[in-house]
Amino acid sequence: MNCKKLFSLLTNYAPISLSDDLCARENGYDNSGIILETDQETDKILFCLDLTTKSVEYAIENGCKIIVTHHPAIYRPIKNLLGDSPLLKCANEKIGVISMHLNLDCASEGIDYYLAKGLGGQVVKILEPLGDNVGYGRISQVNVRAGELLNRFKAEFNTQKAWLYGDENKEITKIGSFCGAGLGEKEIESSILEGAQMVVSADISHHVLISAIEKGLVVLSCTHYSTENYGMKKIAEYFSKKLNEKIYFFGDDRFV
Repeated sequence: MNCKKLFSLLTNYAPISLSDDLCARENGYDNSGIILETDQETDKILFCLDLTTKSVEYAIENGCKIIVTHHPAIYRPIKNLLGDSPLLKCANEKIGVISMHLNLDCASEGIDYYLAKGLGGQVVKILEPLGDNVGYGRISQVNVRAGELLNRFKAEFNTQKAWLYGDENKEITKIGSFCGAGLGEKEIESSILEGAQMVVSADISHHVLISAIEKGLVVLSCTHYSTENYGMKKIAEYFSKKLNEKIYFFGDDRFV
């Protein structure tokens, strides 16, 4: 396996067009794709959320010559690559880097999908569809009290860093969930229109939190890492079953 072959398989799972379409609709920006290409053939591939010193060290220790990240290894133009740069270390070690960001968020069984599934509900609608069964934001059907859902999240997503705002005894039958930092006024309104009593997301700004509470929603606020690392691990498990190569997954305990 090399970078080009793997990238082709990854984009069959999560087409880059999903990122392009979402950016065009939201006037946003992304940098998904092959970030650092090498011609190295490898039978060991590492999946992780971020390209960090620790994830690169883990790849080197295990002989992985391709790293697949969720967050782009280069997001904005960079001015230099210094000696301690994880990307420079990859170049020196001839490790290819592929980043699959918004396209993987929006894929049929992508990061956003797995956030909703991990909450234990049945996904009934995509709030911002980009095609057949792809897009961002999920409405899920559940039957649980808000406090029980908080405990479920902590157990399933292996974290204690989650906070509930609102009545923990409130009966929840529908949830609006948005992986990463995805909750804004538009998402609050669309969740309410679909009958949700709770919204789940990360990096929620103060004014958005106030707005959601004022409109009667219970809010489950999580870390960015926990809402996305869970799905990235599921996707690594999928490719572990699909490919002949050995797939490794690196989870960074510093951010759990």
